[in-house]
Amino acid sequence: MTVVYEINTLVWLGELSGRYGRRVTLGDVPGEVWDEIARPGVDTVWLMGVWERSPAGLEIALRNEALLASFRAVLPDLTTADIAGSPYCVRNYVVDASLGGPAGLAEARAQLAARGLRLILDYVPNHVAPDHPWLTERPDCLIRGGPDDLARSPEAFIEVEGRIYARGRDPYFPPWPDVVQLDAFSEELRTATVETLVSIGDQADGVRCDMAMLLMNDVFAKTWGDRAGSPPAEDFWPYVIPRVRERHPDLLFVAEAYWDLEWALQHQGFDHCYDKRLYDRLLHEGAEPVRSHLQADLAYQRGLVRFLENHDEPRAAATLPGDREYAAAVTIATLPGATLWHEGQFEGRRVRPPVFLARRPQEQVDEQLRQFYGRLLPAAATVRDGDWRLLAATGWPDNGTHRSLLAWSWTGTDTRHVVIVNDSDAPAQGQIPLPWPDLAGRPCRLTDLLTDRTYDRDGDTLLTPGLFVDLPARHSHVLALT
Repeated sequence: MTVVYEINTLVWLGELSGRYGRRVTLGDVPGEVWDEIARPGVDTVWLMGVWERSPAGLEIALRNEALLASFRAVLPDLTTADIAGSPYCVRNYVVDASLGGPAGLAEARAQLAARGLRLILDYVPNHVAPDHPWLTERPDCLIRGGPDDLARSPEAFIEVEGRIYARGRDPYFPPWPDVVQLDAFSEELRTATVETLVSIGDQADGVRCDMAMLLMNDVFAKTWGDRAGSPPAEDFWPYVIPRVRERHPDLLFVAEAYWDLEWALQHQGFDHCYDKRLYDRLLHEGAEPVRSHLQADLAYQRGLVRFLENHDEPRAAATLPGDREYAAAVTIATLPGATLWHEGQFEGRRVRPPVFLARRPQEQVDEQLRQFYGRLLPAAATVRDGDWRLLAATGWPDNGTHRSLLAWSWTGTDTRHVVIVNDSDAPAQGQIPLPWPDLAGRPCRLTDLLTDRTYDRDGDTLLTPGLFVDLPARHSHVLALT
């Protein structure tokens, strides 16, 4: 099971430089820091934002009052030096020299590999910076405009060296001010994308594709209409991914995906796609909608990325107060599919800095939360082995609280685990029949991997009527059965 740990590379290196009293780049991160990252269960590190950021994009950001206001909201003592520009306004797919350049990245990858960790990096397929080389060298890769477009909609078009291009956008929001739109229907762009991804594959073990669904034929046609022309016979990703895998057959493809397009993108070649639906249900709905989501096809679920936060979403400690984060974290950590953790999440950081910033505010560590994650990660690594199965909870006519219980089992070659989560703000009781008929007539011991408490039960009762559970609000069991 893939477990990804996302790091905001620029901020992280800045804080390491302060910690060690010297400039730290990717090439000389102390070994003890890599050891800290190599937590039990984590097998993949996403170094977010390593590519050259755009000076042109930075200039645009510095003139954007709305962006500046968002920066000051996070850093009241903001200075111009704190603003680095967006890592998704890419000047070139070369590791930024300030971070250590290509040699520094190669050393970081070697350090991760020595600890059994893979490296994934970003690719932004939908847009590039206004000073990206393709605007002059390969203009047919981009959506073009004319003088009338620029005069009529200056917020949607930009002039660069005498040519007019569309600014990047998705169909539901205004254009992004600092990027230029690529043309998903362009044969030249598809060739250039393959070349770029092959180059990324030379430097990493996987790639996280930003807003991947924007390049799908039907989405792109909806966004750009006649300006894009007729869609090619073959969709974008089925063209690109197989050609990249001819060079890098094991390259992990992860899609940032929304609008319920995860299943389609899995079929177009992605190994994993963001599970935004589960995220929304854990934050805003309840046990029944979550359970419904977990009834989906298992092959689909294995191709999802479960998360509670990332650089685009608010911090979990801010959106899931009290014990809510504990229950949600047990849920995403023990389901099939990939898990995404975000640097700072384990320490209870509450402020999400905009990706434009090179610095974030200091925050006090939540020691209780850190200790919880210190137990959850190795427990989840143990649990997620073998076959997964969603379990049903039953109750009594005068007690329907069992509906708040989420439960599932994992059956490995020599292991059996049961996870039960009370996804509600009130106590819940229920009975959960376990799925192992050979328990009949045998004594059993259940050990909670989060607390080390043990429970002795007879196998017949565990089968019928089932394991009796009485959980306080937002509490969980992660049980190993022997």
